[in-house]
Amino acid sequence: MRTPSRTRRRRPDVVFWLGMTWLTLILGAALLAPLLPLGNHDDSVAGLTQPVFAAPGGLGAAHPLGTNNYGLDVLARAVYGARTSVVIALLAVLIGTAVGGLVGLVSGFVRGTTDRVVGILANALLAVPPLILLIALGTVLDPSVRSIAFALSLLTIPSMVRLARANTITVAQREYVLAARALGAGRVRLMLREVLPNVVLPVLSLSVVMISVLVVAEASLSFLGIGIEQPQPTWGNMIAEGQGGVMQEHPYIVVVPGICLFLTVFSFNLLGEKAQKRWDPRSAKL
Repeated sequence: MRTPSRTRRRRPDVVFWLGMTWLTLILGAALLAPLLPLGNHDDSVAGLTQPVFAAPGGLGAAHPLGTNNYGLDVLARAVYGARTSVVIALLAVLIGTAVGGLVGLVSGFVRGTTDRVVGILANALLAVPPLILLIALGTVLDPSVRSIAFALSLLTIPSMVRLARANTITVAQREYVLAARALGAGRVRLMLREVLPNVVLPVLSLSVVMISVLVVAEASLSFLGIGIEQPQPTWGNMIAEGQGGVMQEHPYIVVVPGICLFLTVFSFNLLGEKAQKRWDPRSAKL
């Protein structure tokens, strides 16, 4: 009689690795876009000599995924759109993680009045509907990469503050922190040497998930016309080109950026879930 093996071989997560393959391809193409043999993506004047609404012609064609109403290459615009969307999302996450993580760390460690003030400000930002906040900021700020990244970072900061604060409060009560405090370690040393290394991993796991949220937020702003403006491509303003009955006659105008947006967001979500299971088990169980 066979005895069941105590250790079972883990099956490879096919969906996860397919998602990572897509992220590698799209991010690699976005990074190397100036070196790739792509068509015209933003020069409307040069596009006048190209066919308008050319249907996708396959890999060997001059325009593998077709052209838009200005004669611009859809494949090139999708690749450069990834470049713009991902750069904005990464900048916003970097700002939000640095600011929110630092504020949450100090708030959770110092407590008292500082903690109460930070809690009120974080809850006030969370109380504002994200889309309303983005629309308000989008109408005031210039439609540039840095301005949009700054606006989107405001969506990240409150969540980072709350997560860093909660983990800081937990870590600050552990034995090794109390022992270091008893030995005379100052607040700055305790925060940087004892608390920060145990808080940074859960914050980073949330930041990976927030990338997908911010990619969608940036696409929403561009779709509404208050984000990155044409002819500079983003997936949001590429989808907006399908309005007014264009999608019915030329569905690839919307399908190409829509698939790119879906696969990228889905893949970042998979990566974020893996990061949370490894770095923040409590969040993974929720």
